[in-house]
Amino acid sequence: MSNTHINYIEFKAHDLEKIKQFYSECFGWVFTDYGGTYIAFSESGLDGGFEKTEDKIVNGALVVLYHENLDSIRKKIIEAKGIISIDTFSFPGGSRFHFIDPSGNELAVWSDK
Repeated sequence: MSNTHINYIEFKAHDLEKIKQFYSECFGWVFTDYGGTYIAFSESGLDGGFEKTEDKIVNGALVVLYHENLDSIRKKIIEAKGIISIDTFSFPGGSRFHFIDPSGNELAVWSDK
């Protein structure tokens, strides 16, 4: 897998069962449950997931980039005046962090390394 490409997209959802039913019926997406607060989807052209939230959804999409070395790319983001909005955390399959770019967009970077 190469570095620095869009690899995954996440959306927010209030009801995971309803959102699963909607996208599987309308678009044929396939879902994998990860506990009660997250579902991943495939068969959509670009893999992604839905995270359950009770908050108002303003911009529910999170673009997730891939990089082999999280420490290296995190350092580059900070040096380029990006802001780390969520520190590195682990999840099944890897680790990731979130950052804010100079225009205020929040993205994430993940790695399976």
